[in-house]
Amino acid sequence: MKVVATAKDVRITSRKARVVAQSVVGLPVAEALTLLSFTPRSAAREVAKVIKSAAANAEHNYNLEQSSLRVDRIDVDQAGIMKRYIAKPRGMAGSLFKRMSHLRCYVTDEEPEPEHRRRSLVAMPGRPGRASTKPAAARRRRPAQLRRAQEAAAQAASEAASAETEPAGTPSAEPEPVDEEKD
Repeated sequence: MKVVATAKDVRITSRKARVVAQSVVGLPVAEALTLLSFTPRSAAREVAKVIKSAAANAEHNYNLEQSSLRVDRIDVDQAGIMKRYIAKPRGMAGSLFKRMSHLRCYVTDEEPEPEHRRRSLVAMPGRPGRASTKPAAARRRRPAQLRRAQEAAAQAASEAASAETEPAGTPSAEPEPVDEEKD
């Protein structure tokens, strides 16, 4: 179930708020708030307020558990502009636009599809399945390295299987190298 919270006429430009909002979409609410608390942008404070409000709405109005909530999406729309003037040389005035935005946050308790799932950025305490039994070097492998390692293991296994099936007295397909002395 999707639950929404809205903050209107927030005194932050929509471009700056979108940068911060995109960084937390797809994360669990607790991790999103942790990430935003360490983000050094003024929009992070406003985005965190909207996420907290959406989580509170879900918990209070729909009896959803806050630990199961995930940020589904955050819409940032442009709101009104406060037009002010600033003094310029020779008695002129320059325009100053103070832009505002509307923030709308959707949280859900459903698991995302595998192609939209986002890897956790923050190691949260008490999260099940975080302790890995693999050695540290295996956890750090990139997908291309993993694929190459699997291909090498499959090739080694096929070579071992072909060596077992080949009779001992038959010659191998490759000729033996001949050592020649050059004078």
